[in-house]
Parts: sequence; structure tokens; C-alpha cells
Amino acid sequence: MDMQLKVKNVTVAYDDYVAIKDVSFALKPGEIGCLLGPSGCGKTSLLRAIAGFEPVQCGEISLHGKTVSVPGNYLPTEQRRVGMVFQDFALFPHLSVEKNIAFGLKHLNAKRCDERVEELLKLVGLSHLKTAYPHELSGGQQQRIALIRAMAPRPEILLMDEPFSSMDAELREQLAREVRELLKRDGITAILVTHDQLEAFAMADAIAVLGNGELHQYDSGYNIYHNPANRFVADFIGQGVMLQASVLDEKRVETEMGVFKGELPEDCHSGQQVEVLLRPDDVIHDDNSDIKLEVIAKVFRGAEYLYTLALPSGQSILCLVQSHHNHRIGERIGIKLGVDDLAVFPVCENTETAD
Repeated sequence: MDMQLKVKNVTVAYDDYVAIKDVSFALKPGEIGCLLGPSGCGKTSLLRAIAGFEPVQCGEISLHGKTVSVPGNYLPTEQRRVGMVFQDFALFPHLSVEKNIAFGLKHLNAKRCDERVEELLKLVGLSHLKTAYPHELSGGQQQRIALIRAMAPRPEILLMDEPFSSMDAELREQLAREVRELLKRDGITAILVTHDQLEAFAMADAIAVLGNGELHQYDSGYNIYHNPANRFVADFIGQGVMLQASVLDEKRVETEMGVFKGELPEDCHSGQQVEVLLRPDDVIHDDNSDIKLEVIAKVFRGAEYLYTLALPSGQSILCLVQSHHNHRIGERIGIKLGVDDLAVFPVCENTETAD
């Protein structure tokens, strides 16, 4: 299958500052990608290069088989058929909703333009607001109108730069799911830039985890959570602790919690000291278990408690428990382990942080 977008060995720099270094990934037609990482990691610089706002110092960007950026030469933004949605939505305040959406449809006759506007308004359930003005809309409604305005001309690719950042966390995740459904219905290829992993999980088919200008992993949300490629991804994605362990053989490591089995990195050898990633969902509350650990901290999360439990060595682990199991700090609770995906890292590995 032809790729809608190909980013090949791309470097973006501003004078001596390298924002993005040697990044490669691709998106199929209709696929939704995400550039995920902490502030300053280079994700917006990469998005701007895809849009045509920034040149590439090295590498190549192509859209639907056509090269649009190489060093010293790039196709202007207006010729790339790229749609953009920004943080502030940037709706035209003096135009009604229907005229905002129709703004990029000047190439269509009046009948086709009206049909496309109606089709998109129906898609987001806002047909009743077509004569309203932006100041009369809620934040969520403005976001939907900004999105369908960008979708209206059927761009080669839709680029979204932190479009939900001004909203509270719960609404962000909800809108991300809704936007995914809209893009899938209309078959539009898209890239989302965000620092919010739940937003990325809710929306994207494939996620590029960026840090310090480098691509650390390009994979599904499931894999970057359960099978992180390195310590940076393990630290940045989700919550968890690193348990000290010793390699027994090519498929087993021993920790104070027992022996874990799974696929180990090829360069691990018997007797080597390593660390094993243990997520809160790997630690299962079980009153009948012989393993009892002391609760040393707890956080109420509505449906769940996040318990911090002390191990005999002084290390601590995290455990997610349904909130009707309300245990006191100092109480000992039974747990068992359900580690299905073993993520192992050599102790000597450079532990770059996500801050």
C-alpha cells in the first residue's frame, strides 16, 4: 500500500540548535498518527516541517508519493493540500459557522459547497448552529467547527497542534475519541501533536514518542505502554517502578517478588543486573494471596485507589485496586503478580528522563 505520508531521516534545525534529528516514520491513507512527548522535544517543529512552515536540514518528506521537502527545496504550504487545527481554533469571528466552514471551499460551486457544509455539520451534530457566530459557541463546539473547517476541502493530511490543550482532562479525552471517529468516517489521514498520553491513546493508530529531538519509539499505544523500547519511553509513558533483578537465563529474571518469565533483550547474559518495569496493573489485589505488603500511601481516583506498597527491601511498588477496597495506610494487603509483558533494562543504560 502507498503511504500517505513518509518522513525519512528528517532533521530540522534553527542555526546551531537541532530541534529534530534523523526521524523516520510513515502513515497509510486514513491512518491517524501522533507526535507525543514532553515540552521542548521537537514535536511541533516536526509538524511545521510536514506542513511546509519549516525547511528540513537533512532527509525527505513526501505526501502521497510526491516529495514536498528536501534540503534546499520544499513545496510551499498552500500547495501541499494540508489542513491545520491549532490550539486557539482560529475561527473567523466575523463569519457565521457555515461561512467559516465554507471558507476553504471556493473551488466548489454553490450547490456542492452547501452540501459539503451540511454534511460536515451533520457529522458533528451541529446543524442547528450554522447561522451562529463563534462567540455564541461553547469551547467544545468551537473545537468541532475548527476541525470540520479544516476537514472541509478533504486535505491530503490534517495536522493538529495541541487542539485540546485549553480544555480539562476529561473533555480532552472525550473529544479525542470523537475526533477520531469523525476522521475515520471521512477517511482523512491525520497527525496529532500532544504531550497528553491519554489523548494520544484515545485518538491515534500509531504513536511517535519523541524526546530531546529524537524518535524513541514508533508503535501502537499498547506496545509503547507494555513494551517500551527504552528507559525514556518506560519513564514517560504511564506509571510504574523499576524492580532490581538478576538475569537467570535468556527467558527468566529473578526479583525479590519471584521469577519473571518473558523475552529478554538479546544482549542480556546470565548473572547480569537489570531492572524490570512493573506497572500498577501488573500488581493484582488478592486477599487470599500469601504475599502481604504494607500500604504506605494511597490516592483516591474515583473508581480506583492507587496504593503504594512497601517491599521488604525498602523498594515500593504501585497497585491499582477497585475503590470499594478501602484499605488504611499501615494495613497489609494481599497481592499477586500478573506480568504478561516483560520489559527489562540493563542497570547501566543511560537513564535519560522525560522532564
